[in-house]
Amino acid sequence: MTTVIENLLVANRGEIALRIFRSCRDAGIGTVAVYSDADAAAPHVEAADAAIRLPGDAPAQTYLRADAIVAAATSAGADAVHPGYGFLSENADFARAVTGAGLTWVGPPAEAIEAMGSKVEAKRIMADAGVPVLPELDPREVTESDLPVLVKASAGGGGRGMRVVRELRELESAVDSASAEAASAFGDPTVFCERYLETGRHIEVQLMADTHGTVWAVGERECSIQRRHQKVVEEAPSPLVDDAMRQRLFEAARAAARAIGYVGAGTVEFLATPSGEFHFLEMNTRLQVEHPVTECTTGTDLVELQLRIAQGHALPSEPPAPSGHAIEVRLYAEDPAQGWTPRSGPLHRFAVPGVTAEFAVPSRHGIRLDSGVTDGTVVSVHYDPMLAKVIAWGPDRRSTARMLAAALAKARVHGVGTNRDLLVNVLRHPAFLEGDTDTAFLDRHGIDTLSAPLADERAVRLSSLAAALADAARNRAEAGVLGGLPSGWRNVAAPPQRKSYTASDGSHHEVRYRLGRDGLWSPDFTDVTLVGAKPERVVLEIAGVRRRFDVARYPGLVTVDSPLGPVSLAPVPRFTDPDAELAAGSLVAPMPGTVVRVAVSQGERVRAGEALLFLEAMKMEHRIAAPADGVVAQLPVSVGQQVELGAVLAVVNTEE
Repeated sequence: MTTVIENLLVANRGEIALRIFRSCRDAGIGTVAVYSDADAAAPHVEAADAAIRLPGDAPAQTYLRADAIVAAATSAGADAVHPGYGFLSENADFARAVTGAGLTWVGPPAEAIEAMGSKVEAKRIMADAGVPVLPELDPREVTESDLPVLVKASAGGGGRGMRVVRELRELESAVDSASAEAASAFGDPTVFCERYLETGRHIEVQLMADTHGTVWAVGERECSIQRRHQKVVEEAPSPLVDDAMRQRLFEAARAAARAIGYVGAGTVEFLATPSGEFHFLEMNTRLQVEHPVTECTTGTDLVELQLRIAQGHALPSEPPAPSGHAIEVRLYAEDPAQGWTPRSGPLHRFAVPGVTAEFAVPSRHGIRLDSGVTDGTVVSVHYDPMLAKVIAWGPDRRSTARMLAAALAKARVHGVGTNRDLLVNVLRHPAFLEGDTDTAFLDRHGIDTLSAPLADERAVRLSSLAAALADAARNRAEAGVLGGLPSGWRNVAAPPQRKSYTASDGSHHEVRYRLGRDGLWSPDFTDVTLVGAKPERVVLEIAGVRRRFDVARYPGLVTVDSPLGPVSLAPVPRFTDPDAELAAGSLVAPMPGTVVRVAVSQGERVRAGEALLFLEAMKMEHRIAAPADGVVAQLPVSVGQQVELGAVLAVVNTEE
């Protein structure tokens, strides 16, 4: 028996909502968005045919309110609900609430969600089905011989509610922290432990199953490169998997699906060893963030298949054959070098060159972009800091990695800081290109090395010069005087003009130059000739080679994009306010958030790296640690207090 979906509500936000809307438009299905107050001007709200406000900002007030979302669907005249991923996508009670309201649920049966929703129960079911598993450990019974262990949230996924414990004395704190994070993200504080494998390959199988008994293993993906147990780089197919291993993976994944009567899109995740052995990790009873790489290599619209299955249609007997290689990276607003600290604030400009498709499989090998942000988007503290997924599809793995790295390096990403440099460095790393990837990749090759700026020190200095010359060109254009002479022009010798900038890595750069009858003169750039300067573009000849520098200005920020690498600069004012300077040893909030735990007291002696307090923002707990040995001189915050970006959280006086 089939039904017809006419109007679909997407119980989600950001890029996944936009992705589902695209397939709905292709199928002639109307769309309904829901939005929090923080998302009132978000792109997914603009893209929908109708939108319903969920009052509040925090997920618990909005996107985790099953009753409010079902009521929104009813009031908007929707006849179906798609949960996307995250939030309520793996909540069995939400699935029942949707179907109980007479709406079509675009997802698996509530019973299947429930069976896999508890990772403890899921392991038992998988073991009974013959799927290899790692044994579950009760946190209260972990001993020294069990270490290292991984503390995991029983509900949810996405790396939240997970902690690695290598010393027994750290277990209690890790359990408390993981439990609190799981409760905030999923509404369920239950956690468990399992043996932690320091290295391994994260391999997963994409499933599609209909109500007529057909179960597809659409292909495998490798998602081994992770930070905080969240995937950063995903690809299909896996460079580890050969035909024999692929067959065993597919058989195990199909057995897992049949064991719980699965219907719809789902993913079975495994941890594999270099020898080809693998163990069940979990089953995600929803569409995955990384589904585009499978779509690109198979030419399949997985959301369209979800919609068809939900309407009762049957799948063909066999899945489509794969072709080529696809790699996806997740562009996050975060600072990898500073403990993956999320960033919030305005994204002034976002543009990726050479995009051949958005939210769809490219018609030929090329770049796909799935983005939930546009120019001017303000990155909120309330939600995951992922800005976009950039996907390349090519004939082979190396050429695909090269194509994706080039697109990212040339992208205009102005404003809030991102992990773009790290992504490019990973894609160009010899070990990655050789297929030598595992879950310890980032640790093994070093975050400091992998997150190094694409622009080296020489490039930053040249970009600073270009910024100063562009600023001079703008001043000249706006002045309307001087008869067209360049800013700083003198008919007699004079001291050079000076402009100072602070780069994103904290380095200070002073530019000294003079413009006269003979053009540009600078004591610091003797091999540089000015070819042309406009407010938005400067062309320099450097040791006989011409380079173009594109300059953009925003409040407190100048960005310079060139083939030498992107550079962000903060102009340094000539005069500063002494009252604005922070006391030595001040630890400031890296983002707006809520103080959820305070681990020390004022006057207490602390050691470098010791946790002082914990800040909750973007659905994660962030550890604020002592920068050096010393004494807590000030602790002006308390549990439950809301703090703004840059607020002083503590002051540690060092012995120095």
